[in-house]
Amino acid sequence: MKRNEIVSELFRLQDKDYALMQAKIIPTVSRDRIIGVRTPALRDIAKSLSKDQDIGEFLSYLPHQYFDEDQLHAFVISLEKDFDKCIGKVNAFLPFIDNWATCDQLSPKVFKKEPEKLLSSIQTWINSDKTYTVRFAIGMLMKYFLDEHFDTKYADMVAEVRSEEYYVNMMIAWYFATALAKQYELVLPYLEDRRLADWVHNKAIQKSIESYRITDEQKAYLRTLKVRKEQNSRI
Repeated sequence: MKRNEIVSELFRLQDKDYALMQAKIIPTVSRDRIIGVRTPALRDIAKSLSKDQDIGEFLSYLPHQYFDEDQLHAFVISLEKDFDKCIGKVNAFLPFIDNWATCDQLSPKVFKKEPEKLLSSIQTWINSDKTYTVRFAIGMLMKYFLDEHFDTKYADMVAEVRSEEYYVNMMIAWYFATALAKQYELVLPYLEDRRLADWVHNKAIQKSIESYRITDEQKAYLRTLKVRKEQNSRI
């Protein structure tokens, strides 16, 4: 399918009420860019397009006019089975991502098979000056390097990120909350030693306390580590 055919199909599947809901939760995307196609429908189109030899035309049409095109683009890339081709497509697309939803939907399955090769790209992404490239890097460390591949050097990479961007800081907090659930003893010192920015520190604790994977005893201790306003005023 050519790009204009894809857009026509997206408008055929438009749900205007859904578009309004998306506009409320994705404030960095203007309302007129949101068609309002539901995620299951986008995934179905992506499966079909991933087999289309002419899909390169759509993937190279950047930046996309519509948010739904961005979402579809992310789903198509996520189905790529060749690691090197996938990295190339991700690198081409990342600079054009302008919202948390597309960033978080971009989740290539092939990355799980090549964690060591993925790391070199993560190290590049996390040092980017683009908000959603950094968010994506942290998301990949959270997804693939908190279990059997965990090492504190990866947590160090995330802890060293300093940003004024809300969507980067939220991802850092999310990373450490998830890390506490999976690697509590190894990750706890990052909070005890105040290695995160105060807002991120407190948000990570908040998200941990909300998690069912953290014990009541752990939650009680984490509450004692919160940075209070009076502490902030002395810094």
